[in-house]
Amino acid sequence: MSKANLRHGAGLAGWSIEHPVGVTMLALAVVILGLFSLGRLSIDLLPRLIYPEIRVTVTDPGVPALVMEDQVTRFLEEQLAVTEDMVSIQSSTELGRSSVDLIFPYGKDIDIALRDASTRLDRARRFLPSSVEQPTIFKRDPSQIPVMQFAISSALKDSIELRSWTDDVFSKWFINLPGVASAEVGGGLEREIRILPDPKRLASLGLDVEDVIDALNRNHRQDAAGRLRGGSQDIAGRISGRFESVAELAQLTIRLADGSVVYLDEIAQILDTHKDEGIRVRADGIPSVQLSIQSQPDANTITVADNVNARMQWLKDQDLIPADIFIQPLSDQSYFVKQALNNSVIAVVSGALLAMSVVYFFLGNIRRTLIIGSAIPIAVMVTFVLMGASGLTLNIMTLGGLALGVGMLVDNTIVMLENIYRHQREGEGSHEDAANAAAEVNSAILASTSTNLAAILPFLFVGGLVGLLFRELIITISAAVVASMVIALTLVPALSARVITHKTSRFRKIVDAGIYRLQVAYSAFIAKVLKVRWMVPIVFVAGLAYAAPVFLKGAEIFLPAMDDGQIQARLIADPDITLEEMDQRVLLIEHLIQQDPLVERLFVVSGGGVWGRSTREAANQAQ
Repeated sequence: MSKANLRHGAGLAGWSIEHPVGVTMLALAVVILGLFSLGRLSIDLLPRLIYPEIRVTVTDPGVPALVMEDQVTRFLEEQLAVTEDMVSIQSSTELGRSSVDLIFPYGKDIDIALRDASTRLDRARRFLPSSVEQPTIFKRDPSQIPVMQFAISSALKDSIELRSWTDDVFSKWFINLPGVASAEVGGGLEREIRILPDPKRLASLGLDVEDVIDALNRNHRQDAAGRLRGGSQDIAGRISGRFESVAELAQLTIRLADGSVVYLDEIAQILDTHKDEGIRVRADGIPSVQLSIQSQPDANTITVADNVNARMQWLKDQDLIPADIFIQPLSDQSYFVKQALNNSVIAVVSGALLAMSVVYFFLGNIRRTLIIGSAIPIAVMVTFVLMGASGLTLNIMTLGGLALGVGMLVDNTIVMLENIYRHQREGEGSHEDAANAAAEVNSAILASTSTNLAAILPFLFVGGLVGLLFRELIITISAAVVASMVIALTLVPALSARVITHKTSRFRKIVDAGIYRLQVAYSAFIAKVLKVRWMVPIVFVAGLAYAAPVFLKGAEIFLPAMDDGQIQARLIADPDITLEEMDQRVLLIEHLIQQDPLVERLFVVSGGGVWGRSTREAANQAQ
């Protein structure tokens, strides 16, 4: 057979047999591209899910729920209900807190929706009661979950000093790390300087509270002082007028109508205290402050966690963390990501090794087994390239799809390898014979790949959260299937055509004899079944009837439960309970839990909850 006929008859497989060096170079290029793509793939636990939901939260501590609903919640609902493309709006109101959720259709650009909702919230802000705090608005997506959380306690510092050190010093070491969006602090007591003017003293001097406020605003500020240019230097100046201590604040002068002045501490009481305590945080029974590390939406979870741990170790090595400070890790999302990825990688490697073992058992040739062994990683590299081009991440879904794809990609390569091997055993050992053998299964491999794709690609059109969650799984499986077809039509025939068939070994003869006996037994079984062929559909229908109730009545869950080694509980008491009384009840439960020897760590929040950048105060709740 001429080379032209070889190319024409066997198609891509014939070209590959004719150009083994070119195929090998292409395979090496794929490996390099695959490794490059693998290094650029982000790593996370689940695919990036952008829920089409936006939450608006307004807090006004101490305001009853009915008042919040009447003055805040209903007004927010009216103003935000006209947000473009919104399909529904939900709200919840509790003591001092109002939350409104805006729900949009899947596929909506949530960033555009967030800008629209923010604009409407800004317009509505001036109509809300003046006592409310600055409203918060954010997208509800998994990236809001803190990557890492720490409990920080001190043997010497009180709650005010600990909160100030954590907020002003410690947290600032992490906000400039790559991939870190914020370092939020919750719990403890926030320092507060209170100025309590004496009404009688003010009246006797012809002053009022507004005069005191004006004096504070004029003197507690910083202003730009322009630029100072000289020689090779260009210095930006500023005028610092902020008070650095309570003593400086006490010496603030206020001018009277007759031109004389009076000091602030002569007309007001100045207290260096803290804000009203809303929540209490404890780690293993010790009062603590919580530090939450938020990652950027596109950041690599493992990389962010490694950077945070490296910075933490550097701070310890440089003695920048005081000796009295104790830092206890509470949660680390990267741990579960690494665990899930390791399990998935083990599944992929185990599947590949098992497939190679099966190939060796049936073909009895180590060289042909190594062909399958080389085809699997190269096909995986092709999959990585396609994953990178599709903007996917490495997560349990894509690795699960890759593990499933490994089994599917072996199918095509075995079909091609076995057919060439069969022709070689029959004495057809030339390249032309290998091309003929490849041509016999080209259409079968193409048809098999097409049917596999036809079975899984329709899932890409599933809408809602299910479609978002399984999209990366389907794309990964599809990429692996396509990669298996390409490898089966190129690399496998190019290598198989050059494997010399040696004399059959004794082990091979034993295996072949066993396989032959299985074939004879199967033929005899089929011959008997065909005599009572009407029994076959009856057996299948009976089996289906038995299995259907089990399938229909079985438990249905969205995702399987994951054992992360943590137990979370939420306590809710009567609405009129005080923080002190609630904390006493929590302490009793806390003491009982600590007596369990299996408990390694106990973290408690009384009076609400601290979650990432959000602190919710509710005296009757604990977690």
